[in-house]
Order: sequence, then C-alpha cells, then structure tokens
Amino acid sequence: MFKIQCDLCGTETDLFLAKVENIELNVCGNCAKFGKVIKEIRSEEVEKKILKEEKKQEAMPEIIDSIVSNYPEIIRGKREQLGLKQEEFAKKISEKVSIVHHLEIGKLEPSIELAKKLEKLLRIRLVETIEVEKEEIKQEEGEVMTIGDLIKEK
Repeated sequence: MFKIQCDLCGTETDLFLAKVENIELNVCGNCAKFGKVIKEIRSEEVEKKILKEEKKQEAMPEIIDSIVSNYPEIIRGKREQLGLKQEEFAKKISEKVSIVHHLEIGKLEPSIELAKKLEKLLRIRLVETIEVEKEEIKQEEGEVMTIGDLIKEK
C-alpha cells in the first residue's frame, strides 16, 4: 500500500486534486489554498496513477540528440574539401564568420538546429541519437518524494 502525501508539503492526510500554477497536484487541505481545488481524491486513484506512471517510465528510456565529439574536424574538413573560405561558408549558412571560426576550433558547440542545417548543406553527420537510462533519485524506503525534495536534490 502506498503512503499518500501532499505533493507540496509531504503531509500524510486526506488529499485534494488542485490546480496550482496550471499544474494538477495532489495537495492537503492547507496547501489547497495555493490553487483551485478540482476534487477530493481517494488513495486508490493515486495508487493506480503512480503504478501506471512507473510502468510507463520503466518501459521507455530517454532518447536525446547529441553533437558528435569530433564536430570541429568534420566541419572544417568538409568546408576545405568544398574549397570554401570561412567567409564564403558563413554566408552560405547565414551565420557570422566568428561563429564558423569558433565551430571549427571547437570553442563553440553548435545547437542541434545549427548542426542539422550544417548536415544538410555539407552532407555530413553531426547529430547522433543517444539512448540514456533515466537516473533515479535515491530516497528512503517507504518515503514519497515531494516537489520540495526535488528542488533540494538539484
């Protein structure tokens, strides 16, 4: 059986579903004043919701786009292969020459958007998709984490 706690303060008591700052939270009577109460909730509803979310999180690893580590060599090599000077290349991609220079020396990592623009123009691969396992925040057995706990973790 789950211990049902207020998402804001952690108090174990009867809870209400309330909209606080446009986010639906399970809150106690004291914290309900910070938002608009939608309905009173039962512990069975919360237990089902928590189990459903845990299954969903376990099933799907996080997938992120990342820039390859040797992007400066790839960009500079391809630009030189095409016979373009940094100034000409900068005009083609609608960026400043300083941006091109910083990319090629590795001082500036391109955003995913810029990297995709470079990939298309130069016909190279700069963005790789990485599957990352989600990091678990450790907590004591039987404790339920509140929003306040997450803020303390960071």
